[in-house]
Amino acid sequence: MFSLNLDQSKLLIQESLNEGIDNLIVNSTCNRVEIYSSSLDVNLLIKLLCKYSRGTTRDFKKYGYTIEGAEAINHIFKVGTGLDSQILGDFEIITQLNNSFLRSKKLQAINPSFERLFNMVKHASKRIKNETKISSGATSVSYAAVRYILDNIKDLKSKKILLFGTGKIGRNTCENLVKHTSNKHITLINRSEEKARLIAGKFEVLAKNISDLNDQISKTDILIVATSSNKPTVLKEMVSKSKSLTILDLSVPKNVEDELNSFKNIDLLDLDYLSTLTNKTLENRKKFIPNAEKIIKEITEDYYLWVETRKFAPTVNALKIKLKKIQENKINTLKKKTSSFDDTNVKEVSEHLIQKITNQIANHLRDSDDFEEELESIKTIFQLNHNDC
Repeated sequence: MFSLNLDQSKLLIQESLNEGIDNLIVNSTCNRVEIYSSSLDVNLLIKLLCKYSRGTTRDFKKYGYTIEGAEAINHIFKVGTGLDSQILGDFEIITQLNNSFLRSKKLQAINPSFERLFNMVKHASKRIKNETKISSGATSVSYAAVRYILDNIKDLKSKKILLFGTGKIGRNTCENLVKHTSNKHITLINRSEEKARLIAGKFEVLAKNISDLNDQISKTDILIVATSSNKPTVLKEMVSKSKSLTILDLSVPKNVEDELNSFKNIDLLDLDYLSTLTNKTLENRKKFIPNAEKIIKEITEDYYLWVETRKFAPTVNALKIKLKKIQENKINTLKKKTSSFDDTNVKEVSEHLIQKITNQIANHLRDSDDFEEELESIKTIFQLNHNDC
């Protein structure tokens, strides 16, 4: 309903710039559509989202949500680090988020504050990935199948693997096989040979015609079935009773005949078994949530400190410039009075004092409970030009 393709996202960002919004990121994935912005005009953002998607304002009131302030920043960190993903610890989201960020930056729709925020989200994601095990283990059926093969099949590089079915699960399984096994003997078969060859070309594996299925099964060591039939596509008569074979049935309903389970040489695993592996993984990942949240809290505090520093940095810099002018004027006066005056030591001492004073003021402002009031007092006391602050 509210999903946005690449072109729609770009148009939304461009119109937001025309409306005076200087920073906005559109993150549209298969199960999430979110807009991140510092704009206070929430209704305008909703209007733009509805304009470029198929959603309406009525739909948004029913299904949408808005988050503001500290809660919004915490949400962005949780999204970017996989804590708010459909699959806990999913680190693909940070790539998607970064692509969305780069798209907005290219369109000049990112201000320094947002750039800092999203860089820190990326930093948090990296730390959580390196310092916790929240992304360990198999969380998808396709990867669980490959993980099982890696953990249980000896001399895997020499084994022949046959993947029957190239739908979504089949494609993902093929990608995981290529990425994680280093096996060079992978063959694809699909009812549509053209589709099988297309995917085989992408992953540089072999494709065969459906008519070769029985022959290929007789030659293979590992058979992965990812077909989508209402009845079995791999029958007992298609499999040798004398040759060892590992079969992983990833289909719903099962597409491998149950009787194969009684063959002593057959190791048959179905979706129910592989799902228990993914469920165990997700339960195990939950143990690392507190560690991940601790890292997020630490980096979020660094972000807020940076934001506060930016508020008073212009005033502190203006004060430093004023003190340096006083220093320069005083040294010039002393030089006129004494021709042999050596300003080296005086400069060194005064530079140290200026740095000491400005650091003290910066630290005081950072820890102040009445930040705005004290900032104005400093401007008044030192007669700082408000245009320079």
